[in-house]
Amino acid sequence: MNKAQSLVELLLAIGLSAILLPALITGLVSSRSGKSQQTLRVEAISLIKETQEAVRSIRNRDWGNIAVNGTYHPVISGTMWASASGSLTEAGFTKSYAVSSVNRDVNGAIVTPPAGTVDNSTKKIDILVSWNQPYSSSVQTTFFLTRWRDNLPYTETTETQFDAGTLTGVTVRSSDPPQAADDGEIILGSGGNSNWCDPNLTSQSFDISGNGNTNGIWAVEGRAFLATGDDASGPDFVNVAISNPPQPTPPSISEEGSYDTNLKVNDVFGETVDGTSYAYLVTDDNLEEIVILNASNNPPTKISVLNISGSTNGNSIFVSNNILYTTFGTKLYSFNVSDRANPQALDSIDLPATGNGLFVVNGYVYVALNSTSSQLKIVDATTPSDLQDRGDIDVNDKEGVAVYVASSGDRAYLITNRSTSQPEFFIIDTSNKSSLSLVTGGTYDSGDTDPKGVSITPGNRAILVGWNGTEYQVINIDNENSPSSCGGAESDNVNGVSTVLESDGDAYSYIITTNTSSEFRIIVGGPGGSYASEGIFESQTFDPGYSTADNRFEANFSQPSNTTIQFQVALANLESGSCPSSYTFLGQDGTSSTWFPLTPTPGLTTYQAPFPLGSYAPNYSNPGQCFRYKVKLTTTDQNNTPVLYDFTINYSP
Repeated sequence: MNKAQSLVELLLAIGLSAILLPALITGLVSSRSGKSQQTLRVEAISLIKETQEAVRSIRNRDWGNIAVNGTYHPVISGTMWASASGSLTEAGFTKSYAVSSVNRDVNGAIVTPPAGTVDNSTKKIDILVSWNQPYSSSVQTTFFLTRWRDNLPYTETTETQFDAGTLTGVTVRSSDPPQAADDGEIILGSGGNSNWCDPNLTSQSFDISGNGNTNGIWAVEGRAFLATGDDASGPDFVNVAISNPPQPTPPSISEEGSYDTNLKVNDVFGETVDGTSYAYLVTDDNLEEIVILNASNNPPTKISVLNISGSTNGNSIFVSNNILYTTFGTKLYSFNVSDRANPQALDSIDLPATGNGLFVVNGYVYVALNSTSSQLKIVDATTPSDLQDRGDIDVNDKEGVAVYVASSGDRAYLITNRSTSQPEFFIIDTSNKSSLSLVTGGTYDSGDTDPKGVSITPGNRAILVGWNGTEYQVINIDNENSPSSCGGAESDNVNGVSTVLESDGDAYSYIITTNTSSEFRIIVGGPGGSYASEGIFESQTFDPGYSTADNRFEANFSQPSNTTIQFQVALANLESGSCPSSYTFLGQDGTSSTWFPLTPTPGLTTYQAPFPLGSYAPNYSNPGQCFRYKVKLTTTDQNNTPVLYDFTINYSP
């Protein structure tokens, strides 16, 4: 019995040993291997740190040592670290570091390619250390290196710096508001020897005949057409001649006759066709609701009259391409006036409210409505004999007063009666005539001023005039999403404004006031009075005094609707010890036929790009010593221009 029991116990012990011993032995081996693996990992991390410091040392001696992408390993050369191609296996470890390019977006943030643009002053370093025993494993890390020595910026932003460049179809103005003394901007245009944002309302004024309250104005080069309508104390119409000396000589003002038959004139439009000036008056007279005058005669003579059926008073008038448009109450009428002695009625259309103001561009009539529920209406007059209703918009709970429309037809600038809690100036997107929308943020509060008139000047400036408060206000619309005041002046109550761009580049705004001793005034504007659809600015030469690698540039600008701005860069070596007189400018693809960016992005206000590296015929060289940049500005709207605020390059030895 005891022998049998002992045999069973022996067999059980042998079975348990067969099960437990392998596990115990494996655990012991694994424990020893794990300890070894951990030791190797610690060594590998130490090699990672050593490689990091080695790469930094290699970079510190010369950026060119890490400028070429690829896989390398560090080696000792003499007493310094150097790089060798490929990886290195030594003492059981394989170590390497990979150099690759870094892309950044326009805000400077690192992004994953192909997004963004290459930053030639930053490199991504990926370090890898691996081993195979006791089993395969690796550690790795990633970090970024930038040029550490003389990684310097050069910025142009002042009037003095910009004036030192070459300006073709562009001009330099003071920034608004100035960021620093002498801060400047580049815009399209030329001429205009003053500053829209610093108006002088008392420099030139004129007292027209009689004591009438002037309430209507339209101006062309050399002439202003004025109308009275609030009382009968003055002539119905006054023809004002304005001389055109080159600025800064002020123009002279003279009255070249008036027309007076005791009409109450509510609005006036004027134009000069084939050397003859014509004035169109809309009145309260039921027999002569519209009067067409030859304003070149002294005194002006009546050519013809138009009678509108009914007894409703006229409100506004505009002439475009020999078609006269006028509002009487809640109706819009069209007439063919190609034969001004015999105007022909074409069509009429009902409006949702009284039409207070008219503006016509490209066959579309924009009507400011005397309504609290719809302040702007567009009527399709591309076929003047078949007027068609298009879109309208409600911007606040006040009535529309007047409207000005960009020559492109995709922006309308509307003013309404004063509100104590809402803005009165609105920028409206009219690109879709059947679906108008307020430009995001495109509003401006005139304060205590009750608006009476609005006009747009070159250089992205709006002029708002009215009664009380600051009666003459200039609005900066560089950024149409955030219009802001850039200047103004208090005056007598102002009833209207009209701006004129003269052929010699001079720019003016003409206003009419309620002051019966100085009803008409001229305000000098500018700069940029002369319209240019395209202009080029070429900078002065920047020479840091030694050869550099130009890494990237950044430009800050405004790019309103219907405008574009693009850049080229040039970098050259010295010639006979001096910077050359001519340069090769390159664009985005490294040729002179393209620009940065290839296709301008609407609304973009900051642009950053790398410089082309290498040598290009005939004299572009990066690295090089002499730097210039070129800016191309374009517009399809005479009142809108792109604006360059500053241009910065980053360069290194």
